[in-house]
Parts: sequence; C-alpha cells; structure tokens
Amino acid sequence: MTGWIAVAGLGPGAQALITPEVSEALTVATDVIGYIPYVARVAERPGLTLHASDNRVELDRATHALKLAAEGRKVVIVSSGDPGVFAMASALFEALEAGPSDWRALDIRVLPGITAMLAAAAKAGAPLGHDFCAINLSDNLKPWALIERRLRLAAQADFAMAFYNPRSKSRPDGFTRTLEILREECGDDRLILFARAVSTPEESLCIVPLGQATPDMADMRTMVILGSSRTCLIERPGSPILYTPRSAE
Repeated sequence: MTGWIAVAGLGPGAQALITPEVSEALTVATDVIGYIPYVARVAERPGLTLHASDNRVELDRATHALKLAAEGRKVVIVSSGDPGVFAMASALFEALEAGPSDWRALDIRVLPGITAMLAAAAKAGAPLGHDFCAINLSDNLKPWALIERRLRLAAQADFAMAFYNPRSKSRPDGFTRTLEILREECGDDRLILFARAVSTPEESLCIVPLGQATPDMADMRTMVILGSSRTCLIERPGSPILYTPRSAE
C-alpha cells in the first residue's frame, strides 16, 4: 500500500511547541482528520483536505483515516498534546484491530507531542520531579467507581497526580467529588496547581493548598496537578516555583 497514517500531537497550544517531525508530516499530508478545534489549527493549502468532526466520534474518525490510507492517501490524524495520552492513537489501534486484515499492512506512525501535563508542570517548575501518575477524570469511557478507586490508591501511594478533563458542563459534579476524595486521603495542606490554557494568550496558573481548592477553579482547558507530600513551593519575586524533590524517604 502506498498510503500512510501519522497520528500527530499538536502540543498544548502554542505553534512553537509543535515538533518539527509533526510539522513535516503536515506539509506532505493529503488529508488531516481530527476534532474540530484541532483541525482548525492546521493551515489550509492546495492539495490538502481537512476533515473536522465532533469530539465523541473517535472510532469513526479512526476508521475514516484507515480507509483513506488504504486508498493511497497520506493521512495525519491530529490530537492536542500527545496523541498517545488520552487521545487518538489508541482509538486508531482499536479500529485497526477490529477492521479488515489488509489494513495491518499500512504504514502507521505515532508522532509524539508535548502534553498539557508536561507543559503545565514546566510552567510551574517541576511538580512531577518524582514518581507521578496521570488520571483522566472523565467518566464517559469508564465508570466513576474506577476513577474513585484509582484516586484513592494513587493518593495512598503518595504519587503526584496530573488530572486531565477535570470538569465540564456535562460533568459538573465529578470534580467536586474528586476534591473531597483527595482531601480525605491527603489532608488540606497538599499543594495543588490549576494551569489553564498553558502556552496560549489565555494562560493562567494558580497554586493553592488543597483545602482552598474549589471546583470552579477548573474547566476542560485546565490541567490540574496535585503534589505529593514532599512537593514544595519556593516563594520568590514574580511567580513562585512548585517542585517535587527527586528523592523520597
């Protein structure tokens, strides 16, 4: 087959944070497929067809990409951040596994990107400097009971935690419960970062003790990072530095 698929991460928002590898793939693609706001970040040009779709049709998008590549097209599936972190790479492989066997001969590449988690951590300092985990707080594809179990176990293991998709209009209560669980397990003094729209003109960072955190501090453009018991705040002129030491007792 002459077609190929690249699953590409566009980073957290700023054009400068798109990797050269992803930029090169976009310059030679015949088709770009993705969620509407992500496709909108790709410049139109002759010979390129943009296929934008709603956020909850990941498997349909993946199947469409595989069909186009099987026809000889050069397809880039775009995600924000990194495509392998709660994004389109897994959806593509689900569709590949369920599809015709000849799709498995396609040239498929996953092109990494800078995640919102890493961009937010870098802006604040180094809160993920020791062991950490990432948890998607959306219960669209998994039950809330599983999310709660993972929250409690991660807190008991004293991981720093990065939370994706903390709070949306359709899920206003889940983050309220998340904060309650974290306070039950970690107490009120644990430091928590709310990093919204990192690397865009709307960027804002807020670091507070867990006891002062409120649900309305987060939305779907916010990356939330809870420190471990050893995470520290260095006060200084300008922005403070949030970091977790590399060692643990």
